[in-house]
Amino acid sequence: MWNYAQTPEFKALFDAFHKANPDITIQPVDILAANYEDKVTTMLAGGDTTDIITVKNLTDFGGYAQKKQFVPVNDLVKALPSDKIPALDEYAVPYRQDFSVLFYNKQLFKDAGVADPAALTWDEFAADAKKLTTGDGASKVYGAYIHTWNSMVQGYASAQQDKSFDKPDYSWMKNQYNLTLGMQKDGTILDWGTAKSQQAQYKTVFETGQAAMVPMGTWLISPLLADTAAGTTKVDWGIAPIPQIKSGSKVTTMGGPTGFGINKNSKNQDAAKKFLSFAAGPDGAKAVASIGIVPAYHSDEITKAYFALKGMPQDEISKKAFTPDTIRPDGPTGTLAAQLQSVLDQEHQLIMTGSKSVDDGIAEMASRVKSEVLNQ
Repeated sequence: MWNYAQTPEFKALFDAFHKANPDITIQPVDILAANYEDKVTTMLAGGDTTDIITVKNLTDFGGYAQKKQFVPVNDLVKALPSDKIPALDEYAVPYRQDFSVLFYNKQLFKDAGVADPAALTWDEFAADAKKLTTGDGASKVYGAYIHTWNSMVQGYASAQQDKSFDKPDYSWMKNQYNLTLGMQKDGTILDWGTAKSQQAQYKTVFETGQAAMVPMGTWLISPLLADTAAGTTKVDWGIAPIPQIKSGSKVTTMGGPTGFGINKNSKNQDAAKKFLSFAAGPDGAKAVASIGIVPAYHSDEITKAYFALKGMPQDEISKKAFTPDTIRPDGPTGTLAAQLQSVLDQEHQLIMTGSKSVDDGIAEMASRVKSEVLNQ
């Protein structure tokens, strides 16, 4: 796994598992997050025998699955409650399931006289961002912050229109790009090029009150709770459902699981399977929920325990945000995921910096995916 000291979910899981299985000892293999995918790819290709590999995202999983580097775990998957755990697969199981919500600064909303964002459309999100933007220069407060990842435009468009990235027609991205670029032009979000060059951190932007709204994954909750408890931020925050395309529609958001697979070269496969079953089940869920991580396994009991954590907002908007109707992948999936992601991200950068128009960028995405990825 990555960044062991800064990623408390791993220790929480390992300690809970070892307590339940004192005859099994877990030895962490710690890799820097920035090098994780490359390092794991090299390890697996070289025949490394580390028993369990943590899968950061669906894009990486597609590569491992294509190369058949994991042991099939159909037997333990069948024993898990599929109605309580999303994204079960024959080669990996999830221990957490993050999804996008709208983080918002309650005090900035109150100061601007703007109603809390209970059920916004994207157009209403943009309109509220105008009302919430104040000041200029170093003291400017933006109405919103949209992070630099291509998923923050493409992913929402895909999830909320149920569109696939492996079909080379991306006209369905146009409205989301126009909205985001329009906000950038209006100065209600930080310019993409500036955010990229300054390596803006969404947590810092939100915790220091530089932006009133931040669409982001539920993984931000845990550091918010920790930083509030430590006194390093005083932001009065809540979460709301991610904005939708149409008013009154069910809440569709994007997200993805983080999970574990067993290396085909593992020499301790039975013990590894025990750990996977534990991590994906109710006991693993209790362990990660106790530190503010959203577990893959969900139940009323787990949700209640999660919202009982000190510092969690207790309002009804926040609780509704925690139970979206549909969660779809936040990026490409399958064996071609990494290649698709590379093309989509490169063209995203060109669109967001104005190097290409939306129409030209979208057309180039389709052309490149056909020729470079699908070989058509």
